[in-house]
Amino acid sequence: MKFLDLCKVYIRSGGGGAGCVSFRREKFIEYGGPNGGDGGNGGSVIAVAVDGLNTLIDFRYQQHFFAQSGQHGMGQGMTGKTGEDIILRLPVGTEIIDEDEETVIADLTEVGQEVVLARGGNGGWGNLHFKSATNQAPRRANPGQEGVERTIWLRLKLIADAGLLGMPNAGKSTFLAATSNARPKIADYPFTTLVPNLGVVGVDNVEFVVADIPGLIEGASEGRGLGDMFLGHVERCNVLLHLVDGTSGDPMQDCRTIVEELEAYGGDLADKPRITVLNKIDALDAEERAFLKDEMEASTGGPVMLMSGVSGEGVTDVLRALRAEIDEGRLRARVSAAAGTEENADDPAEGTSWQP
Repeated sequence: MKFLDLCKVYIRSGGGGAGCVSFRREKFIEYGGPNGGDGGNGGSVIAVAVDGLNTLIDFRYQQHFFAQSGQHGMGQGMTGKTGEDIILRLPVGTEIIDEDEETVIADLTEVGQEVVLARGGNGGWGNLHFKSATNQAPRRANPGQEGVERTIWLRLKLIADAGLLGMPNAGKSTFLAATSNARPKIADYPFTTLVPNLGVVGVDNVEFVVADIPGLIEGASEGRGLGDMFLGHVERCNVLLHLVDGTSGDPMQDCRTIVEELEAYGGDLADKPRITVLNKIDALDAEERAFLKDEMEASTGGPVMLMSGVSGEGVTDVLRALRAEIDEGRLRARVSAAAGTEENADDPAEGTSWQP
């Protein structure tokens, strides 16, 4: 399946049907009066987050979505048929952005979450609505309300608990393949991974989702290599797993390069909890391991773990460290959500809607 995480879509809701001007004319009925029906409402364009999708590839082949217009009103007081809605089924984690590419209309982060992107126009009133004691034979009806036409952008940010970062050939895909059922492409040349991959990883009977994105190089924020176009897929992660190739010429410089690119990307990505791991230690002896670990801890100012995705050495310890950070991240999210709920409860103007 091809991967697509950004696309442009054109949508239009249906217009409302026009009201009808009609009079009741039957034999032996002298004063029939008006009986024009109302027009039907137009269909709306609705976006819904569904399970089982992880790409926007369906919107590469169809970019225009037009809802059905409402039917016109008819005689004998018959209301026109309401137009059918158009449902855009999107993967969980999709951001809906306005045409200016800056204003976020909605962020679909849960299955079943939906938002109306373009509401259908109301149907017009028929002449039956304008009957009064002083105007018993009205010859006017309202036209239907026009539909809404707009252009939107869909941007997918994968939902994962942990994100893999590193230079090309740092062993990210090997780690994902060794710890999950995912089968990413693995080879001995840079940029083997061209699109993000997801894998479900388990440790101590607990499962979590890990996202592997293409490797970063120096100047990725300026568009070098594959650039930072895939960093958005790890923005929602609770923890980042930074893999450093222990067999490269300068592991410390590789580590600093990734940190600098995260800071250049902006947002809170550089402030997320990050676990630094020296990978490919199966190719290093004990003295080289100790030396590189001490140097990297002095450079990063934090602990550095040792691992080999090929031999499996240290993998379980890394997974347990990831699980601990993920649990803390989920706890922080629950506390933040609870605090927001309490604030809305204390302030009656927040989180409530006015009702007559």
